[in-house]
Amino acid sequence: MTELRDAVVCSPIRTPVGRYGGALAPLTAVELATLVLRALIERTGLSGDAVDDVVLGQCYPTMEGAPIGRVAALNAGLPVTATGYQLDRRCGSGLQAVLNAAMQVQTGVSDVVLAAGVESMSNAPYYTEQGRRGLPPGSLVLHDALSRGRERAGGDAHPTPDGNIGTAETLRREYGISRERQDALALQSHQRAVAAQTSGAFDGELIPVDVPGRKGTTRVDRDEHPRADTSLAQLAALRPALGLTDPDATVTAGNASGQNDAAAACIVTTRERAAELGLTPVLRLVSWAVAGVEPERFGIGPVPAARRALARAGIDFPDLDVLELNEAFAVQVLACFDEWGLDEADPRLNPRGSGISIGHPVGATGVRMLATLAAEMTDFDGEWALQTMCIGGGQGLAAVFARA
Repeated sequence: MTELRDAVVCSPIRTPVGRYGGALAPLTAVELATLVLRALIERTGLSGDAVDDVVLGQCYPTMEGAPIGRVAALNAGLPVTATGYQLDRRCGSGLQAVLNAAMQVQTGVSDVVLAAGVESMSNAPYYTEQGRRGLPPGSLVLHDALSRGRERAGGDAHPTPDGNIGTAETLRREYGISRERQDALALQSHQRAVAAQTSGAFDGELIPVDVPGRKGTTRVDRDEHPRADTSLAQLAALRPALGLTDPDATVTAGNASGQNDAAAACIVTTRERAAELGLTPVLRLVSWAVAGVEPERFGIGPVPAARRALARAGIDFPDLDVLELNEAFAVQVLACFDEWGLDEADPRLNPRGSGISIGHPVGATGVRMLATLAAEMTDFDGEWALQTMCIGGGQGLAAVFARA
């Protein structure tokens, strides 16, 4: 059996994260993916002939770019020899793209893989499964892909009619997590993200995006979602999304992640091939794990996934220098931390914010987090990092990285 090779990550970059219907909304997912791949090639000087494959996570595709990994590769000017595909593990799609790329490199199937993620939630499709064989009597029903995906992620056996918000409220009841704790975590997330923006901490991972419009081109060079003006009083004034049906509901737009637009990408290769190509590795993949939980409480998925990944790496939480956990909901983060016995004010947790403040462009989030994590490891002189995320439909994904 061939010995597995080490897989390293080089040059993770990302676009700014746009608000739903915001500055990046005029751009399709294909356009965003193309932009980030082209920028990655330009920034690194990587020859397109060196690229074996492109793995691209996306959760709300259309047939305008199918499979988007291949289409974006061709649009970005890569040669036809650079293959590509698309994957969907919901919120874990971007990180799974990196892991799939790493497995291809580790096993010798590929030497250089571009791993990326993209989402334009502003342009998520409405669709119908009717009409193919003639219009039905009455009306033609269109489904909103965003809400339908959240309701159907558990299949017939595990319906979630209240979507992801309903599952978050399930964790609130199970763990007895107050609204006040949730709002405090949300405020902390915004404060950390705004501080990172102000200090220029995101500058190295960001690529500016020029968005055409009727009045000319607008350059977008910073995340739109972080709010410098938010406060506990403002967060407390927001109404819970399920307040009409659950008087004890606590999840609001303020303590949940956003719906966003962005793309992110990185190069996955071996240390030796990186040296040949003039690339500088920033992270080495050590271990990873995926775990399944009940779809009705999917936010707890990082708990078993992280434990498995850490055990495989031979380390534990005290050994970590950075812990990046996607903030799907504040209550979900708090439930995971309660299970792990960690304090939510721990400075290692999302030191520069996460889904609540930066946003959650679902398919891109995993690679966005990786770009931020890589910069944090360098800036904080860290050795070990854990990236983990909950996944709609009842999964958790976690990966342990070492500073390369």
